Amino acid sequence: MAVYKQPKSKNWWYKFTWSGEAIRESTKQTNKRVAEQMEAAHKTALAMGEVGIREKKPVPTLEEFAEQDFLPFVRSTFAAKVKTRLYYENGVKNLLAFERLASERLDALSSDRVSEYVTRRQRAKGKRGGDLQTASLNRELQVLRRMFRLAEEWGRVEKALPKIKMLPGETHRERVLTPDEEDLYFTGVVSDAMKQYADPCLMRDVVTILLDCGLRPEECFRLRVANVSDGKIEVHFGKSANARRRIPMTQRVQAVLEMRLSAATGSEWVFPAHTQSGHIEPSSLKKQHRKAMGEATKVMRQRSGSQDRKFDPFELYTLRHTCLTRWAPHMDPWTLAYLAGHKDMNITKRYVHPQEQTIRQAMERARSVPSGHTSRHTGEQPLNAAGVAPALFN
Repeated sequence: MAVYKQPKSKNWWYKFTWSGEAIRESTKQTNKRVAEQMEAAHKTALAMGEVGIREKKPVPTLEEFAEQDFLPFVRSTFAAKVKTRLYYENGVKNLLAFERLASERLDALSSDRVSEYVTRRQRAKGKRGGDLQTASLNRELQVLRRMFRLAEEWGRVEKALPKIKMLPGETHRERVLTPDEEDLYFTGVVSDAMKQYADPCLMRDVVTILLDCGLRPEECFRLRVANVSDGKIEVHFGKSANARRRIPMTQRVQAVLEMRLSAATGSEWVFPAHTQSGHIEPSSLKKQHRKAMGEATKVMRQRSGSQDRKFDPFELYTLRHTCLTRWAPHMDPWTLAYLAGHKDMNITKRYVHPQEQTIRQAMERARSVPSGHTSRHTGEQPLNAAGVAPALFN
């Protein structure tokens, strides 16, 4: 061993040559035996690296990875997207609440352990006291899947982690307002009962924009004055990179925004409010939306003469589905996906809900097109759009 002491030093040093390079370091130890062991350990580490052997890194548990790596990444990456950050934080919270999952090392996690978590969560109760929805559980599984992918990408594990599969049977939004329902709802929105609010036109204006432009509600809530330009609404950022788009305004939307901007009192927001964000939030419209649906029920009963009828309630997000469904028959899929702010066409398909009336109209148009051939057996001529054989006009 080549350990030695420097003049006037209590600590032992070691010195040796490795691959033609002189290596000299202080052990910061006064015990010669310990210093010799440290030198041997250094040589062993160099030898292991030279032949391609690596010391196995300690693998963190799911909880350690979440607290030390994943959550800091989420909070920095999605600092400007509060809902996305809360989505990940809530998912991690629920995952770590299951001790057998949280305390397991990442490389020891198996599909069986994930299945245990799923079984336990399926027995849990939702916010309203009922069974936990499949959609809610799938969102948590998506968070776990993202954690696994990042753990592999960042080298926290040396083996492939289990594949996380979504549960079948997830319920998607299928509701679309009919023209009659839209009329009833707007009647409720502009009724005398809505005049009690400080801004009685707020609900009407928001609903108009959602129905005519297909914005996500949060995109409408945070519209700035700078987002309205040259007859278009410009969305500068949103849920994904594809949320950035320019949507032409209808005449009534343009009228609503012109009125809003002309009455602006120096605020950068189209819909300013006394909230932490400075603009309206879902809570700002909750009471007005509920009140409008109640008024719609009253109008429905008056028109029908039946007190048993009730307006079918819906969420504001239904207005986006309604808009995209109405657009779908009149534009190509790529334009529809662009206006919706979607990257994946499969997502756009979820927002288009063919209605019985449009299906019948499409079938009638298809039937009215001449087939271009005669019947092989009867010699009958195809009928034209009026249902008359063309030969009759010759």
